[in-house]
Amino acid sequence: ALRNDCRSADHRSHKRLNNRIEASHRHTRRREKIMARFKSAGQAQRFLATHDQIITLFRLKRHRLSARSFRHRRADAFSLWADYAANVAA
Repeated sequence: ALRNDCRSADHRSHKRLNNRIEASHRHTRRREKIMARFKSAGQAQRFLATHDQIITLFRLKRHRLSARSFRHRRADAFSLWADYAANVAA
């Protein structure tokens, strides 16, 4: 009975069928790739906790902004970062 069920199932094979699924894991894969460079999971977690906060400041989703808005937001991000770096250094 199991063999007949398998034959009646719709098995589609195409090289782009899983793209939507794979794209949803893209951010997880990027984090895994970064974590593989560290010696321990604790070290990776400390870095990524800070890295995630910083990267959200600079990842501006350019495709949703006009050129003028993008320039203003990027300038704001760099000025915020410069202020933060100056406070940390002082």
